[in-house]
Amino acid sequence: MFKRILVANRGEIALRIIRACRELGIETIAVYSEADRDAQYLRLADESYCIGPPKAADSYLRVNRVISAAEIGNAQAIHPGYGFLAEDPHFAEVCRDCKIEFIGPSHEAMRRLGDKNEAKKIARAAGVPVVPGSDGLLEDDQQAMKVAHEIGFPVLIKATAGGGGKGMRIAANDLSLKSALNQAKVEAEAAFGNPGVYLEKLIENPRHVEVQVLCDNHGNAVHLWERDCTIQRRHQKLIEESPSPNIGPETRKNLCEAAVRLVKESNYSNAGTVEFLVDKDENFYFIEVNARIQVEHPVTEMITGIDLIKAQIRIASGEPLWFTQEDIPQRGCAIECRINAEDPKKNFMPCPGLIKEMFTPGGFGVRFDSHIHSGYQVPPYYDSMLGKLIVFQPTRRDAINTMQRALKELRIEGIETTISRLDEILSHSAFVENRVDTTFVERTWPS
Repeated sequence: MFKRILVANRGEIALRIIRACRELGIETIAVYSEADRDAQYLRLADESYCIGPPKAADSYLRVNRVISAAEIGNAQAIHPGYGFLAEDPHFAEVCRDCKIEFIGPSHEAMRRLGDKNEAKKIARAAGVPVVPGSDGLLEDDQQAMKVAHEIGFPVLIKATAGGGGKGMRIAANDLSLKSALNQAKVEAEAAFGNPGVYLEKLIENPRHVEVQVLCDNHGNAVHLWERDCTIQRRHQKLIEESPSPNIGPETRKNLCEAAVRLVKESNYSNAGTVEFLVDKDENFYFIEVNARIQVEHPVTEMITGIDLIKAQIRIASGEPLWFTQEDIPQRGCAIECRINAEDPKKNFMPCPGLIKEMFTPGGFGVRFDSHIHSGYQVPPYYDSMLGKLIVFQPTRRDAINTMQRALKELRIEGIETTISRLDEILSHSAFVENRVDTTFVERTWPS
C-alpha cells in the first residue's frame, strides 16, 4: 500500500480523496491555486503546495507543477479525481515515467477509449451494441449526407474528442446537416484542438444509463450495477439514481455484462464508467467510457457498500479485487442531487460569491459531500458545483421523500443555487412516475 498520495484536484473531490486516504493510513499532499489558498480542507492534508494563479490553465492543469509538487512531497502516487487532468493520457504517462503511480487506467487504455470513434470499434469487437452511424470520422459533407440517408434522420453529429455536449449538433434534414456539421467541427476544434466528428442516428426520447466497473491489474473485472443519469440539462447531469427505475432485470443483466466485456476488450484497469442510451423498448447502445471516478460515484457506494475511492487506491497499489461479481449487492435505492452555484431563474447563470450562512441536512440515509462552509468564497474560476446531496432508502418512493426533506433543510445563503429547481424536479409527476427522458428538464423548464 502507498504511504503518500498527492491529490491533484480541488474542492469536494479533493476532500473525498483525503478522507479515504486517512482511513487507509495514507498521508496526503494537497495542491491548490491562489484562489483556493484558504480552503479549509487543505488543513486535513499532511502537506499542501500552491501550484499557481487562480485560472485552472495556470495551476490545476499544469502538469509540470503537479509533478514537481509530487516530487517535493515524496508522493508515491497521484489521484487525479475527476475533471482537470483526470482523463489526460499525457499526464498519466508522465506520472509513470517519473516513477509515480497514476491512480487510474493506463495511458494506452485512456487514449483508446478517450477517442469516441476508437471506443466504438472496441465496443463492436466486444459484441456491445453501438448507435448506428458512420464507421469512422467524416471526411466531407457528401459522406455525411450519404450516411444520414442510410440510417435516416434525425442524426447526431459528435466530436470524437468531445465531452460535456461540446462539438455536438442535431440535424433533422439535408438543409440543416451541412450547417450542423460545420458548427460541430468549429466548436470541437476550439474546445479540444481536434475537429474530427462522426455521425450517429439520434435515439429519440432516450434514458441515459451508465454502468460502474472496477478492473484490477490481474485480469479481473466486475460491474457495480447501473446508475440512471437521465435528468440532465444541456448534457450536464443534475440528478442520478440507482437502480434505474425503467429497465427490467434482463436488460439490467445484459447492460452490465456488456460493460464488463467492453472494458476487458480494452485491457482497462481501475475504476471507470461505461455509458449507454436506452430507448423506450429497452434496447441499449454504447456511447462512451469515462476513464475516471465519476461525480455521481456515491450513488453506487450507497447501494453496494463499496468505497470506490479506496478501491481505486488498492487496485493502483497492485492488489487484486477482493470480491467477485456474486459478492456485490444491489440493495435499496440511492439518489444524488448536484448542488450548483447557479440561478435557475436566469438560465442557470453562474453565481460565485460569499456564502454568508449554511445549514446541512442529516438524518438516516442522508449524506452531503461538499467542501463549502459559512464564510466560504465561491470562486468564479471553476465548475459551479458546490456539493452533492445523496440519500439512501429501501425504496425509490422513500428515497424521493427523504431527498425532498433534505433539500428543504439544506440552506446556502448569500448566493443563488439550484436547490429550488431540484426540488421542483423531484416533485414533478413525470419524475415520480418514471416518465422522463434526457430532454425532460429543457422541455419542462425552457430557458
